Amino acid sequence: MTKTQTSGNHLEFYNSALKVTALILTTFGFFAFIATQPVWSGAGRIVHADNFRRPANDDELKYWLKNMVWYHRFTNSEITAATGLKNSEIVAAMEKFDIRQDNRTEPNDDSSLNVLPYPGGRHPRIGFLEGAIDPQRETKCSVFTPWDRDSYVVLDLPEAVWSNLGLTYLAHTHIDTIWSSKGITLPKLEWKRRPDVTLDFERELPNGIAFGVKVKPAKEAVRMEMWLTNGTNERLTDLRIQNCVMTKMAAGFEQQTNDNKVLTNPYAACRSVDGKRWIITAWENCHRPWSNDKCPCFHSDPKFPDLEPGRTYRLRGWLSFYEGTDIEREFKRIEATGWRKRPGN
Repeated sequence: MTKTQTSGNHLEFYNSALKVTALILTTFGFFAFIATQPVWSGAGRIVHADNFRRPANDDELKYWLKNMVWYHRFTNSEITAATGLKNSEIVAAMEKFDIRQDNRTEPNDDSSLNVLPYPGGRHPRIGFLEGAIDPQRETKCSVFTPWDRDSYVVLDLPEAVWSNLGLTYLAHTHIDTIWSSKGITLPKLEWKRRPDVTLDFERELPNGIAFGVKVKPAKEAVRMEMWLTNGTNERLTDLRIQNCVMTKMAAGFEQQTNDNKVLTNPYAACRSVDGKRWIITAWENCHRPWSNDKCPCFHSDPKFPDLEPGRTYRLRGWLSFYEGTDIEREFKRIEATGWRKRPGN
């Protein structure tokens, strides 16, 4: 998000100077792009003109329209923000592919949890927007709740990567990374959508550090894996990751408070307003479970071990939903599944 942390502290950057800067940038964006760009839903910001992904062909257009219209329930203006398409192009394409909000394909009761790439165009936060300008969609996926197929959380995997080199990667614009401080812009990527509904992506940074994520949904949970390779010539240390779960679009979980969070390392859980449902995440090697009331979001943030040149390490993660009131008992049940176990690293 970042809420970014340094030396174990969350640098929330609520100082007035940054707020003024964000306001100036937002105002400039308003006057520069108001003729062509819509307001992000619920965000109070204007989408920057180049922060969209235009579908490359008809197959991609059809896929993303289904994603946005059927599941994320986007308005046409939000589709424009995500794709750069004009309203007339959207209307024509929806008619061509017969995509309407009332004719989506519903999964059966035995299906895996519904996990989709997040399309962008709608800011995944409610607040602290100055800390997440132009969020990039290649790290973000939506996990839809089993009790309400219109409600979802947005996972940011990873939101940020820290190392002894400094802020090594950030999935939006906020403070400088080691690349933006040098004027280097990282290429935009996309999730790879596999036939078994697994999502994965990988990125190699200019200095040879590479990392990737795999997200595999099942009926009872979403299993996740993150890997990082040291492709530099020097030892990497202090490899801290921020993995975020944002609840803006999960009905009953969108309250801007930390009072509905339970943090029991490695588990971080968010309780619904009626107290009967929970969203739970965990990562192995979690060095800090925490939450941010402004966004709102919660984290189980892992840490990679120090890596010598050429070495790769993998971490596993978990996300699930729970209906009940005994969250500590549910943590124990999840622990008993052995979700962290694997043949080797």
